[in-house]
Amino acid sequence: MDSLSIVIPAYNEERRLPETLDRITEWLGQGSFAFHELIVVDDGSRDATASVVEKFVEAHPAVRLLRNPGNRGKGYAIRHGMLEARGEWILYTDADLSTPITEAAKLYSAAVQQQAEVAIGSRALNRALVEVHQPALREYSGRFFNLVMRTVTGLQFRDTQCGFKLFRCQAARQIFPLQKQDGFSFDVEDLVIAKKLGLRAIEVPVRWANVEGTKVRLSQGLKSFADLLQIRSDHSGER
Repeated sequence: MDSLSIVIPAYNEERRLPETLDRITEWLGQGSFAFHELIVVDDGSRDATASVVEKFVEAHPAVRLLRNPGNRGKGYAIRHGMLEARGEWILYTDADLSTPITEAAKLYSAAVQQQAEVAIGSRALNRALVEVHQPALREYSGRFFNLVMRTVTGLQFRDTQCGFKLFRCQAARQIFPLQKQDGFSFDVEDLVIAKKLGLRAIEVPVRWANVEGTKVRLSQGLKSFADLLQIRSDHSGER
């Protein structure tokens, strides 16, 4: 039986984390994995995020808190957690659990069956699984971003921005040290790196429901388009 680490990036998540931590630890407690751990990476929160996690750790020794040196960005937080994780498989998920944690079993089964090193959750492969949609402007902006992303990078994934991705540990150890993006474009960069390294990555349809309270500002969304060109430049060389 394999082992699993779950990484959650957290910035000002004191309100959502208690329920999220309860749900994940309850699911992990079902014993599907020989070893498991839950890592919360505090990205310089200005609220009581760290205190919430510290209190939870007292009763749950399989939970760890990591702290970033200030507010460095989601990409930085994910990289920090992924490189500290000890499981044979490492999943990262958003603190709002817009994709239910039970969908992790779907990614794991698909990765094992298809002998993939990376399995990414997708809202685009089966939109019937989207239970609560984003506002129309955000949803169509995301689809446009994906079209541009595929044109610029050559990746064929339909949804790179769903915050629910599973990596085999050995793959994570290869990919994340090479990641340069600290902001919201890191997902694309990691998949570009995986392709460059010859690592098999698959896309798996998952359930998803929009949760209000997004941390993505308009300026960050616009920057993501420019980031695509930087990612192509950074990783266009031969192996």
